[in-house]
Amino acid sequence: MSSAARKIRLLMLLRRNGVNSTDVLRAMELIPREVFVPPTFHDQAYEDTALPIGHGQTISQPMVVGLMTQALQLSDRLKVLEIGTGSGYQAAVLAKIARRVYTIERHRPLLAEAEGRFQALRLHNITARHGDGMRGWPQAAPFERILVTAGGGMDPPPDLMDQLAVGGIMVIPLGADRRSLHVVRLRKTETGVEREQLWPVRFVPLLPEVPVEPGRAEPGRGQAAPGQGGMERGDMPPPALIPPDFSDVIHQRA
Repeated sequence: MSSAARKIRLLMLLRRNGVNSTDVLRAMELIPREVFVPPTFHDQAYEDTALPIGHGQTISQPMVVGLMTQALQLSDRLKVLEIGTGSGYQAAVLAKIARRVYTIERHRPLLAEAEGRFQALRLHNITARHGDGMRGWPQAAPFERILVTAGGGMDPPPDLMDQLAVGGIMVIPLGADRRSLHVVRLRKTETGVEREQLWPVRFVPLLPEVPVEPGRAEPGRGQAAPGQGGMERGDMPPPALIPPDFSDVIHQRA
């Protein structure tokens, strides 16, 4: 089967399983996922599965990318902050819909690879930098939308909530531990935050600070901070998983 045929098959699968936004499906059609995975996995680029991208990280399952992008309720007028650039695939999909995308990655090698892909695909509305995603990007705030592609903790990082515009939406995996994560949509209002629990998911943990470059000491750094996803990332973190039967997906407003 050709790459184009595999992509069509994947898009049909996403539509059948709840990704019904024309903008999201079109963005995922336009972005070549094979560009964001190692050559040894090119033949699996349009399978609905997470794939390793090196540095102990994965590119998210396409179903997760589609559903989380859809949950943001994007338009071409909005400025988006993404926490966790990874391969750059999610940021590329966002950039096909939103006006401007800012993305932060804590691993320098991943960031360099992602920036090269953005340039090759002429995605000039993406700005990326190395840093601690939990601190956000205050110089570019406020953001109308924030997407966090790592999980952990019962509440979002305070700095990210501060940088979300009133009326804005944050989509983030939250839970007491990695076994109980749910994607949650937070809408910031004049008087507080509306919280909507969407579906169960598994993600690598959201970690504070940034990895130390090889050969340099990392003062005061051990495991992840309590409430931020538990253990440090391993060589092959669990992929993000969405149940195929969406009749069991939870939709409730807290």
